[in-house]
Amino acid sequence: MPGRRPLRRSAAGAIVAILAAIVLAADQFVKYLTTENLPLQEPVPVLGEFLQLYYVRNPGAAFSLGSDVTWIFTIALAVVAGVIVWKAFGLHSRLWAVVLGCLLGGVLGNLTDRLFRDPGFPMGHVVDMISMPWMMPAIFNVADIFIVTGMISVALLVVLGLRFDGTRERDHVLVETDEEAEAAALAEEAGTDPHPDVARPDGASPDAPAPASDGR
Repeated sequence: MPGRRPLRRSAAGAIVAILAAIVLAADQFVKYLTTENLPLQEPVPVLGEFLQLYYVRNPGAAFSLGSDVTWIFTIALAVVAGVIVWKAFGLHSRLWAVVLGCLLGGVLGNLTDRLFRDPGFPMGHVVDMISMPWMMPAIFNVADIFIVTGMISVALLVVLGLRFDGTRERDHVLVETDEEAEAAALAEEAGTDPHPDVARPDGASPDAPAPASDGR
């Protein structure tokens, strides 16, 4: 952000690690409460049809797609987590640190299920419990919320041109108006200096004739 010093790598890494740990802990705690207190595959209304708790064990992706290839999702989650950790070592941006920390926590939440829940490593079923029938038929969990919002945030930061080092794309691009571009092109054709207002290192005017040689 303008006017703010970029983060040190150690500080950015700490933000990523702390947020990831918080999200992972919150996700696993909610899943623990779900498995201990909710009946399997029975809706429990919270706010009528707006919000329900519906405990299911999902072997696949959204809508239980890919239920027969659970191990593929385990590998995919592990790869995503590895990429985020790798990128975290080069961060100098607070926003990127926050976004990647939350995203990493969500990924680790579901990856933990894949690795350690029944029916066993690496085919574990993900515990889902949040249902909003009025909006979509999918049932999701806390980790899914952070994964989706994290991916949307990543897309927004890319569109806004914010780099991992805390600078923006426009800080690295020379921006000129159409008039400036046209004047520069005409000056180049005429063989004159397109920036006459820029002083030369020796202090002479750009239009001043070169000093005559004394013959030595």
